This record gives sequence, structure tokens and C-alpha cells, in this order.
Amino acid sequence: MPAEWERHEATWLSWPHNVRDWPGRFAPIPWVYAQIVRRIGAGEKVRLCVGDAAGEARARRVLARAGVDPGPVEPHRFPTDRIWNRDSGPIFVAGGGKKAIAGFRFNAWAKYPDWKRDVRIPERAARALRLPLRPVVHRGREVVLEGGAIDVNGRGSLLTTEECLLDPEVQVRNPGFERQDYEQVFREVLGARHTIWLGKGIAGDDTHGHVDDLARFVGPRTIVLCQEPDGRDANHRLLCENRERLEGARLEDGSRPEVVALPMPQPVVFAGQRLPASYANFYVCNAATLVPTFDDPHDRIALGILGELISDRPVVGIHALDLVWGLGTLHCLSQQEPAV
Repeated sequence: MPAEWERHEATWLSWPHNVRDWPGRFAPIPWVYAQIVRRIGAGEKVRLCVGDAAGEARARRVLARAGVDPGPVEPHRFPTDRIWNRDSGPIFVAGGGKKAIAGFRFNAWAKYPDWKRDVRIPERAARALRLPLRPVVHRGREVVLEGGAIDVNGRGSLLTTEECLLDPEVQVRNPGFERQDYEQVFREVLGARHTIWLGKGIAGDDTHGHVDDLARFVGPRTIVLCQEPDGRDANHRLLCENRERLEGARLEDGSRPEVVALPMPQPVVFAGQRLPASYANFYVCNAATLVPTFDDPHDRIALGILGELISDRPVVGIHALDLVWGLGTLHCLSQQEPAV
């Protein structure tokens, strides 16, 4: 699995349509998407799942009103339940000048009932692109894995969390799987021969510990990790524990990673619910590094840190206060397709 900052042929998105994901705040979401499509489309194709002809027409109207160039946008009439393509979309692997789709199973985070359309997105993408879809089977059954549960450096190392994959009782993706089972799958399917296990994910994350709100590779040897200095905050202790883990971690070649602190925004709460607001949910596309922002003093600090670490493309803030009410932001909704 190539690193996210490597060259893309396209990014896969799904046009928002499920108003239940943003109850009472759906109206601005298509307009936020238009800005995302604009920024991504400046450097690569945008393969956009639109559901059907009516969904495609709605998406085109919003994009046209927002002044988005339609040239890079490639609609695909794939029905979807929701729009979190990081988890339900195609996970691409590449090598030898070829690419394929790793056929992991999706079950809506072992939590929600609406997944029967989303689970077919990789299959439909493989058919549309005429690429092989390689089912992932371990111990005689299909392996459930979401893209947000992992992050790779493209050199053989992978980040994930124990909370997401090893909890024996809460949102169990693959009952009975242990550490060595996942590590074998990561080696054989993603070419990640070395796994770095972190502990818990951030407060408010209904995926139960996705790593893409917590820690991310920004280079082959560099990892950004969220930091919360306020000892009263629910994230303080778990982020300190994860920093201790990373400080003792090794990369695929035995060297230690460079760990860079990324601030957390102040807690974002809506309707009494804490939301998973995190600058670590950025997305690196060909034309820019897109970073969620939250009308917070830490926005500019996070943009500055990521701009220095990923210096070969501009850093762009995308207003995400409405988006995060759906319990995800930029990385959650996107999935890269590598160029070969």
C-alpha cells in the first residue's frame, strides 16, 4: 500500500445524501464538499460516487454553482449508504507497475446496520477500472478492516491501535483475531512487515479508536501525534500514553521515528455530544494537503506544522465545524488511488 503523499491517479469520494449523518446541519455539507472537490481536482481526477442519475444531477448543480471545474470529476453511479470512503471505499495496493484493490470487508464499524450498499463499493470500483479485486481471507473467513484504522509509510511500517482492532468486547471487527493475525494480514496484503501498535483513540470517536484521528505518517520516518496539554481533558492521558509508545517504537529498518506534536483543537461539542475534532484527519492529495479547521486559535499552528512537514505542496484549511457533526472529516471521507 503506497503512502498517501505518493502520486495519485485519483481520489474516491461519495456525494453526501444521508441527512441522518448530519441531523439538523445537513444544508452546508454539499457546499463543503464542493470546496473539497475543487481542491482535489486541481491535481488529480475525482472519482465521485453519486448513487444514480438524480444524485449525479444534484452533485453537478452544486459543483456548477460553486464554480468547480467539472473536467476532473468522474461520476460513478454507485449506490452508497454513507460517504466515509476511507472505510468503505477501495483500498489500493500497487507494485511492479500494476495496481489492484484489496478486498477487505466493511461492516459499518461493527456498530451500524446501514452497510449493504457501501460494502459493494470496492467490487464496483474494480469492475469500473478493470482492476483485480483480491479478497482478503484469513483463518477461513473474510477480514473486516477500515482504511481509517491504519496508516502506512509506504516503506513497510503501519500504524494502528489496540482499541480499534484488539478490543474483545466493543465493536469487534474480527472475533478471535489476535495481534499476530492482523500483523500477518498487513504483511501479506499491504506489504507492511512492521506494525506499530498504539493504545486508545481520541475522545468522541465512534469508530472506537481509528488511528487517523490520532497519529499519522507525514514522511517515511516522521509521525505526527496529537497532543493535549490540559490535564483535565479526556484526551490528555491517552495521548501521553501513545507518545510513550511512539518514543519506544521502531520503524521497519529498526530506526526510531521522529515524532512531532500536533495540537488538538478545543473540544467541539454539539447537542451535548463531544465530536472527534482533530487536525490529524488531514488528507494529502496531489495539489495540496487539506487540513480540517475548527474556528480555533490552534488552526494556524496545525496548518504551520503540517506545511513545514509536507513542504512539497501547499497546506489548505477546510472549514470542518459542520462536517465533524457527521463524526468524521477530510481523511474519513476520501480514499486515494495511486498512480503507477
